[in-house]
Amino acid sequence: MTTGRLPASPPLRSASASSPETRVDIGETATDAELVDAVEAWVVEHVPADWIAAARRGGAAAIREVRSRRAYEEWYPTFAASGLVVPPWPVAYGGLALSPAQARTVERVLGPYNLGRLNPLGLNLAAPALFAHGTEEQRLRFLPRIVRNEEKWCQLFSEPGAGSDLASLATRAERDGDRWLLTGQKVWTTWAHIADFGVALARTDPDVPKRAGITYFLVELHQPGVEVRPLRHITGEVDFNEVFLDRAIVPDAQRVGAVGDGWRVANATLSGERQMVSGAGSGGVDRIGGRNADHVVAAAQASGACSDARLRQDLMRVYTEERIRDWTNQRVRAGVKAGRVPGPESSVGKVHQGALNQRIQELAVRVLGANAAAWEASAATYAESLPLEVKGMLRSRANTIEGGTTEVNKNILGERVLGLPREPDPWRGSSWRQVPRS
Repeated sequence: MTTGRLPASPPLRSASASSPETRVDIGETATDAELVDAVEAWVVEHVPADWIAAARRGGAAAIREVRSRRAYEEWYPTFAASGLVVPPWPVAYGGLALSPAQARTVERVLGPYNLGRLNPLGLNLAAPALFAHGTEEQRLRFLPRIVRNEEKWCQLFSEPGAGSDLASLATRAERDGDRWLLTGQKVWTTWAHIADFGVALARTDPDVPKRAGITYFLVELHQPGVEVRPLRHITGEVDFNEVFLDRAIVPDAQRVGAVGDGWRVANATLSGERQMVSGAGSGGVDRIGGRNADHVVAAAQASGACSDARLRQDLMRVYTEERIRDWTNQRVRAGVKAGRVPGPESSVGKVHQGALNQRIQELAVRVLGANAAAWEASAATYAESLPLEVKGMLRSRANTIEGGTTEVNKNILGERVLGLPREPDPWRGSSWRQVPRS
């Protein structure tokens, strides 16, 4: 019989006791100089020497030459145990309980070593909802393992008939004692094929207005009743998936927030998602599709393409816009580090990032010239043979759709930031069951 307790897992180690020998010893009253000394000392002692040498020699590009993804994942528990992955988080959850200003100092020291955070969907989607609406038991159970990358996460929100209008979702959750049975279909679920858990929205009451009948759950994916089917990109990779739920079991202890209050809980996740995909300085996934404007400018200089005055003007336009986006996102990031959930302002970065990154990747292909249209490849090696610039351009086409479409995010900005009237909705106030659906 399934109980209402949280799922069984290895004995919980507090973050402060997980690996005392690798934890950074920083007091709440430490000065900037003391913070810098402590973090630099940790880097020298725990980051492999060849990674440090590469960082000092040639930055991120040189690091990639000596550090494989597998090697980084194997080393990552050392980083997680240090508390430096999430320095503002409480110690019990895997952080160092630093102030936002202290955390910025830590990030400045770590920046040259390119120590990316693994499990970004756990850190940026699940964690905001748990901080804002979860119980202490839920936070202690899930957050330390998210930090240590021991349990990977995905987001089970979008459905075939509920994308831009997410609140019209049809996945049902039926109560069965101290557990819930979820049935429905989710789609465009990033990394579901490698995830252990997913944050999920399901309808618990179809007879109230659509936003009022939704509840937020934490779903274990490795169970009967959950089927994941990969969706392949035009570039050959698999990131997205369809997820079919057939009476999948979720203990009531894995419900976040009150029954019927899932839309409010989901806003913490949705704001975190927009902030995560907002690009430079966002603190999440730096970009989804291609390299940054600096790379494109350098490629144009190396190839001689900068002799074209119009191209130079276009390059400087995106270079400048990327700097502006960085500053905007830093404002959002500072709020997150201060313990605030990203709000509607995170949509500013999302709207800007989507179109800007597409323009950057189109310029990268333009700089590549004829090599972007013809290269040596066979049908069997197409995905592997794609020039990075072409792969980035193709992947960036999704930027204005994923994480909330540009149109939806403009509505959020208009209504919640600028205070404009809401869009007319003839079905506003009607129950979900009454609203027509395709």
